Amino acid sequence: AMPTVLFLWIVTLAHCALAGHVCHKPPEVPFATVDVDKRVYEVGEEITYTCDPGYSHQSGSRKYTCPLSGKWPINRMRCIPVTCPPPSLPEFGVISYHKLTPGNESVFQDIIRFECLPSFALFGNETATCMANGNWSDIPECRYVKCPHPTGIENGFINFEVRRTYHYMDSVDFGCQPHYVLDGPRESRCEKTGSWSIKPTCKAPCKIPVKKATVLYNGRKIKVQKDLKEGIQHAETIFFFCKNEIKKCGYTIPTQCINGQLTVPSCFKEIGIFAAIWKTDPADLTPCDP
Repeated sequence: AMPTVLFLWIVTLAHCALAGHVCHKPPEVPFATVDVDKRVYEVGEEITYTCDPGYSHQSGSRKYTCPLSGKWPINRMRCIPVTCPPPSLPEFGVISYHKLTPGNESVFQDIIRFECLPSFALFGNETATCMANGNWSDIPECRYVKCPHPTGIENGFINFEVRRTYHYMDSVDFGCQPHYVLDGPRESRCEKTGSWSIKPTCKAPCKIPVKKATVLYNGRKIKVQKDLKEGIQHAETIFFFCKNEIKKCGYTIPTQCINGQLTVPSCFKEIGIFAAIWKTDPADLTPCDP
């Protein structure tokens, strides 16, 4: 009976020794993951490392077993980025940016940027990325773009050197006749669609439709008949003087020139010859309280 008891006792001891030893979290390997992720591993339990997408197994064992000591073996596994072949170039295109790793290789997540030669426009993504499968993402296309001869604008002109053809990114400059105001971008550009970007317009000045009046213009009181014969430009504002008949005081009403249209406030009354003598012109009256 003795040997059996002794054997059981040894087995129990061994089991206790084993039970006391467990492995904790295995060492981390850059760019790799463990198949079974736990806080504690039993002795004899096996784990396998796998490189993350975009990385390939270069060296060291992938499989490790939790030993009796409870300490994972030294892990020498290395995962390195996947490499991509030299990228192909779009026809009539060049690479404008390319970060190369030592050894002139392109690796996972590297980005290259493309540009097209003059007169060619880029269609598609201007960048391509080295992907996890070792291929480049789609490269763009460079297409020849020509725009029709630019047309002028009403009450304006084009400042440009006469050319036979206009290509992608060529531009023309616009101006307006005297007293007209340029509204919108001064420049129009040949776009990749083969048409011109939006052109400006020339907005007309406004004649002041009264024979006589004192108005407020740029902070100064001036006489329309004398100083504003040419009128005012588009988007400019003048103030007409009106009279408060009850309080016998003067107040101003603004009116803005919008592309040749100016509305005289209904409260404005053209003054007679004697207004200046009798000081009855609203411009000469005491200003009404705000």
